[in-house]
Amino acid sequence: MKKRIALALAVVLLVASMFAFAGCGKKPAANSDIEYVKEKGTLVVGITDFAPMDYQDKDGNWIGFDADMAAAFASSLGVEVQFTEIDWDNKVLELNNKSIDCVWNGMTLTDEVTAAMDCSKAYCRNAQSVVVNAKVADKYTTEEACKELNFAVEKGSAGKEQAEASGFKFTEVDTQAKALLEVKSGNCDAAIIDKLMAGAMIGEGTDYADLVTTVDLNAEEYGVGFRKGSDLAKEINTFFDSVKTTGVDVEIATTYGVQAALIK
Repeated sequence: MKKRIALALAVVLLVASMFAFAGCGKKPAANSDIEYVKEKGTLVVGITDFAPMDYQDKDGNWIGFDADMAAAFASSLGVEVQFTEIDWDNKVLELNNKSIDCVWNGMTLTDEVTAAMDCSKAYCRNAQSVVVNAKVADKYTTEEACKELNFAVEKGSAGKEQAEASGFKFTEVDTQAKALLEVKSGNCDAAIIDKLMAGAMIGEGTDYADLVTTVDLNAEEYGVGFRKGSDLAKEINTFFDSVKTTGVDVEIATTYGVQAALIK
């Protein structure tokens, strides 16, 4: 599979280099993020620990669907990728002060996000799901029933927004992984996390074998965020079109079991 991905990526990079050559001789815009990234030689990607999108392997390397796609995008620009863990609640601030160049971490395209960033088109479908202990799961199969629970949610996340919209009681924590830990430890009754993350993190064979999902509270889509006015937002849509043509997105998604969530 890795050989097929490498071959398809080579095609994507060839297409990207053709576009770059066609643009030779044009004076870059003074505020071009593309030129800024190329000049410093790195695309700095803001992430959190969020399997199966961004997480570390046993050697400490960042992997996952988003991580692999970000690395491929950086290569198409002719630069290295650099991953930086951020406080999710401060993602817009991190972008605007240029600590990072983009947010690529299973980010839901909410009205708040699209108002604060220039975003890519949606590439993946998701939902916010309720996670509870399997012993009580049959009691919480509706949104109304869940209103008696105390939830753990990640600060600044779509899960927090959904908790507010549903009128739930909640406690904020730093990451979605910590939200799961709060349920496992019994500090909270339930958590609201991304459905894709739940599929990778909970259930048989995981550290959260006693946890299950019950209710999907909404339907949403993921996108990549850039600074307002960034020309990288348009560039990444061209990249997405290229990887769809070559099938790279499906190859990488299959590696992490998220192929069914891809937007065709």
